[in-house]
Amino acid sequence: MQKIWSVLKHFFTLPELKRKTWVTLGIIAFYRFLTHIPVPGVDTQQLKVFFSQSQLLGLLDIFSGGTLANFSLMALGLAPYINASIIMQLLGMVVPKIEELSKEGEAGRAQLNQYTRLVTIPLAVVQSLGMYALLRSQNLIIAREATALVALILTMVAGTMIAMWMGELITQYGLGNGISILIFVNIVARLPIALIQTTAVSQAAQLTNLVIFSFLAIGVIAGIVFINQAARKIPVSYAKRIRGSRLYGGQSTHLPLKINQAGVIPIIFAVSLVLMPSFLGRFLSALPQAQLAMIGRFLSNSFQPQHFVYNAVYFLLVVGFTYFYTAVVFDPVKIADEIKKYGGFIPGIRPGKPTAEYLQYILQRITLVGAVFLGLIAILPSLVQNVTDITTLSLGGTGILIVVSVVLETAKQLESLFVMRSYEGFLT
Repeated sequence: MQKIWSVLKHFFTLPELKRKTWVTLGIIAFYRFLTHIPVPGVDTQQLKVFFSQSQLLGLLDIFSGGTLANFSLMALGLAPYINASIIMQLLGMVVPKIEELSKEGEAGRAQLNQYTRLVTIPLAVVQSLGMYALLRSQNLIIAREATALVALILTMVAGTMIAMWMGELITQYGLGNGISILIFVNIVARLPIALIQTTAVSQAAQLTNLVIFSFLAIGVIAGIVFINQAARKIPVSYAKRIRGSRLYGGQSTHLPLKINQAGVIPIIFAVSLVLMPSFLGRFLSALPQAQLAMIGRFLSNSFQPQHFVYNAVYFLLVVGFTYFYTAVVFDPVKIADEIKKYGGFIPGIRPGKPTAEYLQYILQRITLVGAVFLGLIAILPSLVQNVTDITTLSLGGTGILIVVSVVLETAKQLESLFVMRSYEGFLT
């Protein structure tokens, strides 16, 4: 309680913090206003019914903050930009030019951001075409002229670019990472609706199930905080060196290896793949060929959130992508070379290749814990619904993971702002 009071006191005494907060809140309010502007040419009433009948589409609607079911200007949201960012990170492994830019400081990062924006545009166009095809197959498109199609795609692409621009404004002038903040807002915006729906059906639901759900939610939040903050500390010592008349080195530190190196990225990868069989099944089941229609019905039935096949495939995809993405963001060979370059060594381990092998050995084992945890978080909605029979609060562990991660990230930025302000006050 004393720490919370200290934060509030700092908030009312730091002009910079107040300015950043009001800028962030203003952009969020404008963003939410845009989410209620519908795209022309779509039957929104029937669209809401269509989304309510599909658990997979309902889950996607939760992450969009209701913009998909409303089919608003922000229907695509930040998904194309996130996918573009992931693509650029993966290209950094195989394209030397991109890897060099990532090491060139602020100028290199600015150039990479520009490339990411350019990649976002074709991705947004492709996703807009996919959304149009899905809606047209369900007879939800009112206007089917070519001009209406072009207007629909341009509107959705413009919405994504506006959302990306507002996220960058928050990053530059507001609090926290702007893209993460807007995703956080989308998820939290659906909570009041879910709570109202749960209250409406709570008379039919057992009180025991609501209590179980509450304890599970608290346990998941505690687990996410623990895993996000957990790290294996590898001790690193630096040998003493004499340069001129001065003595350098001789101190000891540690290299933190986080259990969850990949964050929520593996779930984003996995969910984009695990949804494909269901959509493919919908398409095949409508074909006149009997064999293809039978395959389509099998895919549609097997890849539903309550089905064992869906959850098993989803879990394995998350575990696999966690190892893959961890290998992308953490290179033991480079880390070992950096330690050796500055005269450091891990006690009991020789510098160079043995250090890289030791780091890889540790990383593979702690990543298993993080991968299994992310896999369980991904399939948590199905498990909770099977235990409690509560289907209205389907936020899921993935949404909670994003919300908690954004809160922790923003809290760290606030803490660093307070520390910087304290140093400035001490020096002045």
